[in-house]
Order: sequence, then C-alpha cells, then structure tokens
Amino acid sequence: MMLIRRFEEALARRPDHGFQLLSSGEEAVAVGLCSALTAEDELLTGGRSIGPALARGVDPGRLMAELLGRSTGTNSGKGGRGHLADRTSGFFGAHAVVGGNISIAAGVALAHQTRSEPGVVVVLFGDGAFGAGALHETLNIAATWRLPMLFACNNNQLSVSTARDVVLAPRPLSSLALAYGMPSHTVDGMTLDTVTAAAQEALDGIRAGGGPAFLEFESLRFASHSTNARETRPAAALAVIRARCPIQQFATALTDQGVLDADARAQLEHEVDARVAAAVAFADASPFPTPDEALTDVW
Repeated sequence: MMLIRRFEEALARRPDHGFQLLSSGEEAVAVGLCSALTAEDELLTGGRSIGPALARGVDPGRLMAELLGRSTGTNSGKGGRGHLADRTSGFFGAHAVVGGNISIAAGVALAHQTRSEPGVVVVLFGDGAFGAGALHETLNIAATWRLPMLFACNNNQLSVSTARDVVLAPRPLSSLALAYGMPSHTVDGMTLDTVTAAAQEALDGIRAGGGPAFLEFESLRFASHSTNARETRPAAALAVIRARCPIQQFATALTDQGVLDADARAQLEHEVDARVAAAVAFADASPFPTPDEALTDVW
C-alpha cells in the first residue's frame, strides 16, 4: 500500500504525468484483493489501474516507463494507464472505457473453463460501471454458464463527482448480483484484513466449483477523479475521509500487535522510496518509441 501511494505521488509531481486516475485512499482494495490471488489467476481492471497493477506484481520501473510513454514500458509505451497489460504478472489488462473490461473478463473466464485451465478470472471495476449494460449482461451469462469469475466492485462513492446515491438504485450495490443467484457481499474497503478475508472466501468458493461471485468494496477516494479534474468536495469532508487512511489503519493495527515499531516502519518507508526512485530513474533513462513502431502491435 505504501508503494502504491508513493509511486503515484511521484508520478503526479512530474509535469509530464499525463492524464491519470490515481488510487490514493483505495490501496487496501487493490492489495487485499491481489493478496488472495494465485499465479494462475487473471486480473482485469478499469482505467484506475496503477494501484492494482502494482499490487499484482507488475514491475514498478516498467510500469512507470509505460505511464510516461517510454519504449521499455510493459506495452512499449503505447498502452498507458488505460490499456496497461502484463500477463507475466497475472495482470491481463486494463480498459479505459467504463465497464469495458467486464464482458472481456467473461471471455477470459470462458477460455479457462473450456480449456479446463486452473485459475479464477477477477474483474475489478468502479461503481460507475453499474450504469453500463455490459455489467448486467455479463452477470447473467457468468451465472448461467457458472464461469470461474469474481466480480469485484471498488465503490469509491463517486462517478467523477456525482454521488452514487443520486444515480444508482441498488442498496447495497452488491444486491444486484443476488438476482442472478450468485454469492454477493458488501465489505469495508478501507481495512486491508477485511478485504483480504472477503476475497479469499469468495475465491475459495469459485475454485471449489461454486460458479461466479460478487464483492462490493466500499472505499473512499482521497483526491479528485483524475489529475486534471477539479475537486468538488469541501475541505472538512475531505479531512474526515482522509482520517480513514488504510495505510495508517493497518500500521496502527500492526503496532498494537507488536509486529511493527517506529524503526521498522521507517525502514519500510526508506525501501519504498528507493524502489520508487529507481522506477523513475529507469523510466527517465528509457527512450520514447520511434516513429516506425507506430503500427506494430496494432490489430
């Protein structure tokens, strides 16, 4: 979680950061979910992909290079945040279109099922995807065919700046999946242990042949929707939200358990800062793609 936070902060400080969707405040969802995955599992995400990619094990240097459009990036600098992929890490890919990866994830799950391959396909999307017909259609087909698939909604309460209560009827959002007969739960997305336990339980059921499942993680976004979006929430509300920092919560819990002390935390922060600095240095030392590469890897 610290790596995700520091990595994104370093990226946002750069004048060439480009259009990014960051995960500050939502790190527990990415880390808790990915900690329950195995090497055979596939993760697909929406456009807010940086945190989940790091949590899944994508190399920070190659990720930073991709985000800055360098040829050493995971997708040769052509995919960026919106179409990031690294299958060697089990990160099947991101999709910039809201709800765009949900039906694709069902296709990946169907491939696993047809080939009798191990592994669960997990698709992580935001609450904004509830307005996309593809979600409803994919829930239906996944339930009908009992696909090995976990639907994971990271509900950060906002579609850009519109509160989800204003535009989404289901209460809670996870209740939508009940209509399709699949296990469905809403859990606190700000507490790492809670996310991990819920993800592990859902994945265990899917691996045992129980068919698809649905999890809603209720999280809080600490910053505006994107690096070029205006923050519309009042300062007092943001202060309350940021007081629930998942990193601080987990650090406090570990300290109370006698697992983490001040020296150990300082060492962790030093190691994270070093990894981020190395990632930035790697990206800065990498060339941009040459013009003759414009049409390679295009299908």
